[in-house]
Amino acid sequence: MSKTGYQIKLHDGPARLGLLGDSETPLLVKYEKMEIAPYETIPHNVPREIAEWGVTETLEMASESDSEYAFIHGSRYTDLRVRCALELEEIGFRKLIVANMDELLRRPMEMVRILTGIREAIKPETMLCSTFSPPAFIPLLAYMGVDVFSDAAAEFYGMINVLFTETHTYPLDTYRLGSYSKDELIERNRLTLDLVLREVREHIKNGTLRNLVEERAASSPQNMSALRTLDHEMQEFLQKYTPLY
Repeated sequence: MSKTGYQIKLHDGPARLGLLGDSETPLLVKYEKMEIAPYETIPHNVPREIAEWGVTETLEMASESDSEYAFIHGSRYTDLRVRCALELEEIGFRKLIVANMDELLRRPMEMVRILTGIREAIKPETMLCSTFSPPAFIPLLAYMGVDVFSDAAAEFYGMINVLFTETHTYPLDTYRLGSYSKDELIERNRLTLDLVLREVREHIKNGTLRNLVEERAASSPQNMSALRTLDHEMQEFLQKYTPLY
């Protein structure tokens, strides 16, 4: 498993501009090139006993792996997610993927509580990863300390004929914004993800990421709800790295 050599260069709130090799973070990686430890697939909304079993199985499977990445399981239980993350760190993993992110994006209050709980518990040099993030959510996720994003969402949405823009996902059967082959649409979506992450990095450098987060929060009720939950419930988390003027 990898020792990342990750260096944090700058904070803008909890968001981190870092250096991983020659690449600045937050960054976009190809999902197919991510070496992920085996894990037990557990849905998000399950009884606690099943979630606990899933965490135990995932940790046992990960302990025998030399992969770079490992999934943080624990379903909807923040304490189980934190336990899984901390024990994966003890095993030696420094790139941790938040499992069930597609479901968490539909449950913004739970997403905020789980992500901030994990980010506060793990080491600063441990990287948080999301394998499935539409572009409008990326600034908020980066603001909460997610460092790595995969291009898996670009392929998934491209296969179902949905176009990414920086703020929306457009079903092209309904919104006639262009005609693309599947490969063209996947690549266009990937480039949009890459552009948004370039935006995020530049806003962190200029201390203006919060402005971008608020702008993109208007893209959906889930995005706005997540930002409001973050502001109302996680002020200590936000203020830890927010400068006073």
